[in-house]
Amino acid sequence: MLSKIKSYTLEGLAGLGVDIEIDINTGLPGYETVGLPDAAVKESRERVRAAIKNSGFKYPAKRITVNLAPADSKKEGALFDLPIALGILIASDQLGGARYSDLSVLGELSLDGSVRPVNGIMPILISALQEGRRRFLIPEGNEKEASYVEGAEVYTVASLKEACRFLCDRAAFTPIATKSFRPESDVNKYGVDFADVKGQFFARRAIEIAVAGGHNILMIGPPGAGKTLMAKCVPTIMPDMTFEEAIEVTKIHSVAGILDQNKGIVTARPFRAPHHTATIPALTGGGTFARPGEVSLAHNGVLFLDEMPEYQRRTLESLRQPLEDGVVTVARARVTTEYPARFMLVAGMNPCPCGNFGSPDRECRCTPSEIRRYVNKLSGPLLDRIDLHVEVDGVSYDELQGETPAESSAEIKARVEKARAVQRERYAGKKYFTNSGMDSADMRKYCKLSREGDDILREAYERLNLTARASTRILKVARTIADLAGDADIKPEYVAEAVQYRSLDRKYWE
Repeated sequence: MLSKIKSYTLEGLAGLGVDIEIDINTGLPGYETVGLPDAAVKESRERVRAAIKNSGFKYPAKRITVNLAPADSKKEGALFDLPIALGILIASDQLGGARYSDLSVLGELSLDGSVRPVNGIMPILISALQEGRRRFLIPEGNEKEASYVEGAEVYTVASLKEACRFLCDRAAFTPIATKSFRPESDVNKYGVDFADVKGQFFARRAIEIAVAGGHNILMIGPPGAGKTLMAKCVPTIMPDMTFEEAIEVTKIHSVAGILDQNKGIVTARPFRAPHHTATIPALTGGGTFARPGEVSLAHNGVLFLDEMPEYQRRTLESLRQPLEDGVVTVARARVTTEYPARFMLVAGMNPCPCGNFGSPDRECRCTPSEIRRYVNKLSGPLLDRIDLHVEVDGVSYDELQGETPAESSAEIKARVEKARAVQRERYAGKKYFTNSGMDSADMRKYCKLSREGDDILREAYERLNLTARASTRILKVARTIADLAGDADIKPEYVAEAVQYRSLDRKYWE
């Protein structure tokens, strides 16, 4: 006999519908899977066989052919186990009266017949809904993730035996309830707070500006100055995620297999800090099936690169596209996938190889050529895409032991949200919603300078030998400073402050 069950696989961040056709015929007992299955799909034969027997059903001693259509698309993963097992039971007349034509079924089987959760449930459900599918049978472990997808009628099962009961008596089961999204608004969820940062008023001000306008920032300072701590504090002053942002992040994390199934959705902005030995595929995404990398896992959050010059130059250069376009294209022989990568880059570096250049108490042992060679590990085009270059000084003992409380993340966050509200209204209907994403038309409209402001920018452009991209970054930062101050116009002092956040353009090592 023949049975046909609808299922889905992942293709990038989207679900691809797959028709699983099971044919059971007379002949020598055997099991064959066709339709470009990967190793995990081929191995489902043994999982399905054991699960069927251990669930109290009879495994047919006949020739079984499993076809995964469309046949020209590569199928991967173990999420076809459950629909294959159900298809075999239906085709062998062991599930009389089963209803399944309107169902999309996904799930991995254990040898004892229990159903294990799978990756990518949320993007699969969203894609299936767009194709008109409404009813789904998925693992119980994916319930919380699926509960945030509106419009889907989702049923969950914990075992193959329970899935069979569902097909024969659907009325006895209740679909899962849809949940409403609640962002984690408590900044203490990150375990750090700007109140813990001693001194560093200049760097704190620069970080506030960077977050308010969605700008990238590079901190340059000696070891132990607090660069890493301040970087970890950045998410605590970012606005809470909207439901749309949370869905985007959850889809990426679900596909990557790092989603917390106890929560089912990402409620806090991501903070990713890859090691400096990370490869290009690890950073931008890759592998045989083009999985998302760190830049995509940091989408709508923070990507922190500590000791930036220690990364391979080719690895850093791979950041150019996501920094400029907010997406990363991963091309492989079998598939080309585009992942969103709109993140805030926060980077740190020492001012020289020994880390003591510019320190008032420690002697720098580096020559000017060594310092220049160290800084030049960061290419000009990459630095142009980083809006703020900030020098971070060491902390004195009096600052470290001072009793005066520093401003908390909650206080800074309130100002950031006020500036972001202005930008959301300003760019309503656009693809971007912060000053860092402004196009040329909006810059002409919102970044007009007075004569004094234009003179300051002109002098900086000529004396610092800025590129056109660097000068536009200065204008965008000045626009953000004005938003924080509540001014509609960009005053000359805002331009002057924005110029101060271009340390590497000033060639401070000479």
